[in-house]
Amino acid sequence: QVQLVESGGGLVQPGGSLRLSCAASGRTFGRYGMGWFRQAPEKEREFVAQISWNGGNTQYADSVKGRFTISKDNAKNTVYLQLNNLKPKDTAVYYCAGRCQWSLRYDQADFGPWGQGTQVTVSA
Repeated sequence: QVQLVESGGGLVQPGGSLRLSCAASGRTFGRYGMGWFRQAPEKEREFVAQISWNGGNTQYADSVKGRFTISKDNAKNTVYLQLNNLKPKDTAVYYCAGRCQWSLRYDQADFGPWGQGTQVTVSA
C-alpha cells in the first residue's frame, strides 16, 4: 500500500511561487498516476492537475493552466506541483492522490490513496 506525504506549502505573496512535493512510500509508486486537488475554506475539494504513471500525459484545471506544472520522478518516488504567479484565489489545502489507471475523467472516487494535505496561503 502506497502512503503519501505532502510538503512545501506556506504563505506567499500574490505573484509568488511555491513547489509542492508529494513523497510516496511503497515500491509500487511507479505504477500510479498522480493527481493534485485542493480545498478552499467552505468550498468543495476540486481537481487541480494529474499526471500519468510515466509522466507522458498531464491534465490541468482551466483555473491553473499556464501557471501550475505537475511532474513526477519515479526514481525519487515523488510527484511535484510547481505553482507560479499565485493568486489569492489559489489559497487552499492541497492534496495529492494516486490512481491506478489514466483517464481524462478526474472523479475523486477514482483516486486513492490520499495524502494529508499541505496549506497554501496567498496573501499580501
